[in-house]
Amino acid sequence: MRAGSRREAAAVAALCAAWYALSSASNVVGKLALGQLPLPLTLTLVQLLSTAALSAPAFALAGVRRAPAFPRRYYWRTLAPLALAKFFTTMFSQVSIWKVPISYAHTVKATTPLWTAALAWALFGERVSRRVALALLVIAAGVGVASATELHFDTLGLGAALAAAALLSLQHIFSKRVMRDTGVHHLRLLQRLSGMALALVAPAWLALEARALAAARPADGWARAAALLAADGALAWLQAVAAFSVLSRVSPLAYAVASAAKRAAVVAASLLLLRNPAPPLNLAGMALAALGVLLYNRAKLADRDARAAAERPLLPV
Repeated sequence: MRAGSRREAAAVAALCAAWYALSSASNVVGKLALGQLPLPLTLTLVQLLSTAALSAPAFALAGVRRAPAFPRRYYWRTLAPLALAKFFTTMFSQVSIWKVPISYAHTVKATTPLWTAALAWALFGERVSRRVALALLVIAAGVGVASATELHFDTLGLGAALAAAALLSLQHIFSKRVMRDTGVHHLRLLQRLSGMALALVAPAWLALEARALAAARPADGWARAAALLAADGALAWLQAVAAFSVLSRVSPLAYAVASAAKRAAVVAASLLLLRNPAPPLNLAGMALAALGVLLYNRAKLADRDARAAAERPLLPV
């Protein structure tokens, strides 16, 4: 392996490790914050505001190149839908970890490959092979077992986690396309989408949760609640920076593998730190869903190699 390739592999590995640690911490802190202030839209607002506000000075100091001047039509046709998806993904993620344990929420989010396959078929007419279809069935079976045995099952939490997984798949597909088509730096894209999503969430927050926040009485006092909110916002920004950095460096398939490993890390961290009770069958369902994601990634890789081999000429020309 060449030195440049080794450095790139080491950089991706370091980014993945940071992403897993930051995502685990962000989820645990978010769960604790929602225990003090059960206001998911408020946490969504804090996360988007933190990302938009912290990105500007940090990226300027780091010398991250400015975003290109997008045409107005591109804003409405591509960036605005992506920002809307980011807003709803963040909000549904908060609702899911508010209503159900983090371990279960992230097990449900393992359905991301199901949504990716469905969106690829609906948008681009792509069909999956038999081995990919089998892997998707294993994922569905694992999530089904985990749902049937979850001690703190909640229909709203399940629906929110499924919606977050679907929207996350949509973001991955189109964010990668925006970076490829426009050459925008991945961190500037994160900043731009967060700012646009913030403009969408602010009116909803004023209408739905502003009064509730003013009247709230956190169980452990406002000092702890405010500290948790601030930490949640900073951690959410840092883990988003790590995620977008990984996405910009690897293929969508490699990103899916890294994301699956990240979910396993978050599940393990939440079980260890929050000590949520999980019966053996529930753990088996989580493991089955994780196995399905692994099989899916292997099947996609095998399909890609088979297509490359089929396109290769049999004789030199």
